[in-house]
Amino acid sequence: MSLLVQQPLSLYIHIPWCVQKCPYCDFNSHGMKSDLPEQAYTAALLKDLDDDIARFNLSDRKLHSIFIGGGTPSLFSAKAIGDILAGVFARFDHDSDIEVTLEANPGTVEADKFVGFAEAGVSRLSIGVQSFESDKLIKLGRIHDNQQAIRAAELAKSCGVKSFNLDLMHGLPEQSLDAAMDDLAQAIALKPDHLSWYQLTIEPNTAFGSKPPKLPEDETLWDIQEHGVSMLADAGYQQYEISAYSQIGKQSKHNLNYWRFGDYLGIGCGAHGKITDSASGKIYRTIKVKHPKGYLEQGRPALDHLNTVTTDELPFEFMMNQLRLRESFDINRFTQTTGLALATIAEPLAQASAKGLLIKNQQNWQVSTLGHRYLNDLLELFL
Repeated sequence: MSLLVQQPLSLYIHIPWCVQKCPYCDFNSHGMKSDLPEQAYTAALLKDLDDDIARFNLSDRKLHSIFIGGGTPSLFSAKAIGDILAGVFARFDHDSDIEVTLEANPGTVEADKFVGFAEAGVSRLSIGVQSFESDKLIKLGRIHDNQQAIRAAELAKSCGVKSFNLDLMHGLPEQSLDAAMDDLAQAIALKPDHLSWYQLTIEPNTAFGSKPPKLPEDETLWDIQEHGVSMLADAGYQQYEISAYSQIGKQSKHNLNYWRFGDYLGIGCGAHGKITDSASGKIYRTIKVKHPKGYLEQGRPALDHLNTVTTDELPFEFMMNQLRLRESFDINRFTQTTGLALATIAEPLAQASAKGLLIKNQQNWQVSTLGHRYLNDLLELFL
């Protein structure tokens, strides 16, 4: 193996509670049954973080970005979020303008906290709108209405954060092309810096998985995608990943680090992490205890699984992330982030090029339009 180059280090913090579980959601989230244990969970998060810092000898690493996801992190008070961030910043060197994203629900109670979140250190809000159609929100199990979604976006502009994202779904139950475009037009009209616009998928182990709703036909889904991408481009949003669109310079730094195969710690219930140890030449993946009860149990380690990514797995893992992006990439990045020689992927690269799925320009490789359309076929070449 070649020498690994140390990658940027991000931090993902998982807060697992929601008011109620949405029928499409397969994330590690749990409906609230009592008051939130903010103090106990904050202490557990920081203990979890300390254990990871010691486990991977990270005390001298600089923190690149923070993402607080869930669940519904905005259920926590601004004070609790501030305490968590203060604990993180006391443990890591970081730039004064570090990107700190917090996922938020547009419900009135959470939206009223936005100013407090900004004062606590949050610089970017990601608001889970999903749709502006009242009937679709009901079918999706969302607890807000379209007016609360609009109000949350308006408040995000004035609460003190530097930028905000709107999460919006398409391909919703019985959704027409016109309805999907109206949804997207409403989102664009609110002028978010970033839009995560993605198709609803039916996942196993969800309510929709056991009783699937009627989704639009494939032809309608394709029309929605084509018209939506065009509408976003006309409004100045650049597509930089499969479902991520942003105004110039407003890409999510945190998510870019994921997709470029950077490092990230994952703390909190069920959180995943990926850490490169350049000294040993190993790449580790971690998973934390999934259920809040177990995670908060005194004396129980937060770490549930720790495994080393094998050399056989690394080509696919690298490409599974990097090829989601619209940007070209220097092929030497593969060696720097995996430690493997370029000869390891020479054959699949040649096959992808011959099939028109990848385009080579000197040392840079770019996924073609055809490659994005048949991304799964492209990725299978690296298995």
